[in-house]
Amino acid sequence: MTEEKSLRSPENLARLARMRLMDDDLMTRCFESDPACMELVLRIVLDMPELTVQSVRTQVSLGNLTERSLRLDVVAVDSEGRTINVEIQRSDRGAGRRRARFHSSMLDSVLLQKSEDFQRLPETWVIFITERDVLGRGEPLYKVERCILNTGELFDDGAHILYVNGAFRDDSPLGRLMHDFSCTRAADMHYSVLAGQVRYFKETIEGSDTMCRVMEEMCEKERKKEREKNQRTSARIMLSDGILPLEKISQYSGLSIEEVKRLRGTLPQ
Repeated sequence: MTEEKSLRSPENLARLARMRLMDDDLMTRCFESDPACMELVLRIVLDMPELTVQSVRTQVSLGNLTERSLRLDVVAVDSEGRTINVEIQRSDRGAGRRRARFHSSMLDSVLLQKSEDFQRLPETWVIFITERDVLGRGEPLYKVERCILNTGELFDDGAHILYVNGAFRDDSPLGRLMHDFSCTRAADMHYSVLAGQVRYFKETIEGSDTMCRVMEEMCEKERKKEREKNQRTSARIMLSDGILPLEKISQYSGLSIEEVKRLRGTLPQ
């Protein structure tokens, strides 16, 4: 059996059939291979019909001095130099307000060179497209800006946060877009540029092979995380007993001696 045939298992194909643009595995593949998809989304969500996307990157990893890393679903830059992070969040927990703040701050941390004037910091947008109305006010979208409380004026620091209610439906461009994000079939979608990408990744051999490979890689990552979790659990139990030397705990658990030492430091004294 070839690798391609093994990847196209009934389980993988069934999972692919259920996928929507609201699932970030499919969304990132569609958006990274055709910038026109991101351009359409941003023109509608930001109400900027003339916006032109210059570049799109997906699954962008950022880190900082505190070692709290962050992986961004999509980062786009438009012709005006604006940097825009788009996140797909099916879970309410993944779209918390302080997470949005952290995304904005992490973007800022990598957009300015050392000694560069702060006025050169570009305008940024962090956009959460959520499956449900996580802010719970019944609005199709929520524009979040800093303001001067005692005057009501915008602070105008160039940082913007926007929540898009993925449950919103009507015949407006945004309502039709959110409908498309929830479709499992390209034939049911309104926007041809999105439908074309979904059709490629779900209905062609080449595209579906790509998606099946992505799903296998994700499953392997989950299996690895589960193995590492079990290894750490075993190591903690052995450390709590206080009988075995660290070298033996490392050998039996499969963890490095450095990781075993780190775990020892987290145990109650």
